[in-house]
Amino acid sequence: QVQLVESGGGLVQAGGSLRLSCASSGRSFSNYAMGWFRQAPGKERAFVAAISGRSNRTSYADSVKGRFTISRDNAKNTVYLQMNSLKPEDTAVYYCAATGLLRTSASRYDYWGQGTTVTVSS
Repeated sequence: QVQLVESGGGLVQAGGSLRLSCASSGRSFSNYAMGWFRQAPGKERAFVAAISGRSNRTSYADSVKGRFTISRDNAKNTVYLQMNSLKPEDTAVYYCAATGLLRTSASRYDYWGQGTTVTVSS
């Protein structure tokens, strides 16, 4: 019912910036809270940020507060993750996901994209 496709990943030097995009199919994008998660090599999938469907309430992992910003454009069925001041420890595959309510647990999300790789060099 919902398909998500991430883009915008790549290689960036520490201190640099990237903006990830997640394009969603479907007619009810604004009904979904959207989240970003990441999985680094050898680590479990971790919460990064989430945003509510219409009210723009947001939540961030402590590790990215002040550096990352999640936003959405419901007219374009797209959610974004602006990543600034990138660190090598931000290196991971980044996934976007959709759920009915804003939440931070990956197990509560219903739909997932295939991921986009972010590599931050020292």
